[in-house]
Amino acid sequence: MPKYKVNLITMGCSKNLVDSERVLRRLSDLGINAVHNADRFSHGAVIINTCGFIGDAKEESIETILEACSQKAEGHIDAVYVMGCLSERYRSELPAEIPEVDGWFGKFDWSGVIEAIEARAKVTCTTTTRAWDREITTPSHHAYLKIAEGCNRFCAFCAIPLITGRYHSRPVDEILEEVRELVGRGVKEFNVIAQDLSFYGHDLYGHSALAELVDRMADIEGVEWIRLHYAYPADFPYDVLPVMARRKNVCKYLDIALQHIDDTVLENMHRHINAADTRALLQRIRREVPGIHIRTTLMVGFPGETDAAFERLMDFVRQEKFERMGAFAYCEEEDTRAAKEFTDDIPEDVKQARLDRLMALQEQVALESNLSKVGQTMRVVIDSETDDYYVGRSEFDSPEVDPEVLVEKTAELQIGEFYNVTINKALPFELIATIAD
Repeated sequence: MPKYKVNLITMGCSKNLVDSERVLRRLSDLGINAVHNADRFSHGAVIINTCGFIGDAKEESIETILEACSQKAEGHIDAVYVMGCLSERYRSELPAEIPEVDGWFGKFDWSGVIEAIEARAKVTCTTTTRAWDREITTPSHHAYLKIAEGCNRFCAFCAIPLITGRYHSRPVDEILEEVRELVGRGVKEFNVIAQDLSFYGHDLYGHSALAELVDRMADIEGVEWIRLHYAYPADFPYDVLPVMARRKNVCKYLDIALQHIDDTVLENMHRHINAADTRALLQRIRREVPGIHIRTTLMVGFPGETDAAFERLMDFVRQEKFERMGAFAYCEEEDTRAAKEFTDDIPEDVKQARLDRLMALQEQVALESNLSKVGQTMRVVIDSETDDYYVGRSEFDSPEVDPEVLVEKTAELQIGEFYNVTINKALPFELIATIAD
């Protein structure tokens, strides 16, 4: 008898992806034929792990749910289940809006969706699974490592604390156990993620434990790269900087969302930091970790952002020369402090014009950064290949969001292995290289 099939579709961020990987492991333990993000719907169930962060992401999640329901109506699939951030946030409204869905589950209600699949497939799990066990969906040499859930910051624009709840750190020893297990499965690169890395450990130990965690991870044989994502600028754990500078397998890379530099905008955003302290933070990071590449995220169009405030943001990007930067326009989210305290008073065309100007400036900054690498020898990991190139990344490049290093096919390279390459050409978001002599 063929195995029951489940297609798990993941929307949104890498934190959601880790949740999906944990569900996939539990489905596998049930003997289910579980696939991830399959292009086509086929007989069996579909689980959609939704995103509820901003308007565009919510719209994409809803469209995916409706498409799955349409496929169910046409007989291509048996059932549709929805979990994740969108269903967590709108659990009381969505069932009435989309009654075709067979089950709605919250962001952390993995047992609920598994029980629904058990009942439909008429199977029972007899395997004991640890909370962090999962099926890796990324290329086998790298994985995301989620070290905490939730957030205590309550920035005015952000709905995430309303969805995920208060901050909850995982114990250091449990994380290290997971790292060792993943190394044994061939994972070499660990992209450490949390909504707020800066707060890691405070709820468990009364102090930041990020430096200890990273230092102990770096001791594990087989860990080639550790990369840190989503630090918060206020209360930054400065003790992690010496670890980054000292340990060769800790990437000289930090993802830290700054959002803005204008003092009034920062205050209205409830970011708990001002412009002067932001600049001092960046100076100290670059001073203590020479050669570090900083990725940040900025926002335009927050209520009350004047032309002068936006120009200060532009000047900030010119001065700081972030090697990696993303940006987005403010989108009002119901029940957030911004929605309650401010009117969304900046026209959409003004927001878009500001966003376009900011990203055009960043393209120039990124090109300057890349041009400085021409002639250098860099260590890269190979992720994939095309007809003309091997596609790699340096320690300064996180998967999917950062530039790639395209290595000319002058020698045979292996996916998932590390090589030294010489940079020959620079584009704003790509480097062209050959294998180093």
